[in-house]
Amino acid sequence: MDNVTVRQGESATLRCSVDNRVTRVAWLNRSSILYAGNDKWCLDPRVVLLANTKTQYSIQIQDVDVYDEGPYTCSVQTDNHPKTSRVHLIVQVSPKITEISSDISINEGGNVSLTCIATGRPDPTITWRHISPKAVGFISEDEYLEITGITREQSGEYECSASNDVSAPVVQRVKVTVNYPPYISDAKSTGVPVGQKGILLCEASAVPSADFQWYKDDKRLAEGQKGLKVENKAFFSRLTFFNVSEQDYGNYTCVASNRLGNTNASMILYEETTTALTPWKGPGAVHDGNNGAWRRSGCAWLLLLPLAHLARQF
Repeated sequence: MDNVTVRQGESATLRCSVDNRVTRVAWLNRSSILYAGNDKWCLDPRVVLLANTKTQYSIQIQDVDVYDEGPYTCSVQTDNHPKTSRVHLIVQVSPKITEISSDISINEGGNVSLTCIATGRPDPTITWRHISPKAVGFISEDEYLEITGITREQSGEYECSASNDVSAPVVQRVKVTVNYPPYISDAKSTGVPVGQKGILLCEASAVPSADFQWYKDDKRLAEGQKGLKVENKAFFSRLTFFNVSEQDYGNYTCVASNRLGNTNASMILYEETTTALTPWKGPGAVHDGNNGAWRRSGCAWLLLLPLAHLARQF
């Protein structure tokens, strides 16, 4: 028995070789007659006669579907005895994902189970992979993907792919959101001179995004407070002092919180002194706070060098 393989939606041609001894010929699908000679016996408009010659008797089934799959028989009657030849029609179907898990949100440390069901002929191969720059290869070659004790690094999109070489693989994605409490990644003390603009920055990662609050000592700082601006974004908070005064110096605490927890970090806004320069008044006139005397004596010492050099020449 020969096999004829076609894809769903294509046309299948069934051929039967004959010779001049043939007196009658017919095509049957199981026990149902499709064509007998030039006469069509079936009502299916997709079945047509292609050739009825001295050497070939062929029919075509157009727009093939899965229910067309099965055995077909060419029955030939000669003067001596009847004979038959059989063809098995195989219908291939492109993969199709029929069921896949919805997007999911889970707390860090929980367990995740993802499902991807697909149909096709032959049965498709299903694989899962994590869409991440750090992910390498497939993480599952099964309909089911199990993740135990999920971490924040495992959040993102997971792609299900179904393939059976009939057509290009079909893919669908599931978004996995991993929730975790805030973690402050950057909070540095800053030095600012009096009268200048100062900024304290607090960066935190969290899912859901963190809410930020600022405290000086035990007093909460409110937005709109005179001389201050609090700017909160998804992953950072910026506390701006437009004109730093002596009263602004001190210890500040940034508190980052979401529904899973909170954390805090302390930083100091301290006074940063600037180097004062006085007009040039000859050697030793540059003044640098407590180091002024050293600078003047240094200049005097440098003047002795050329005098010593002249003394050696004489």
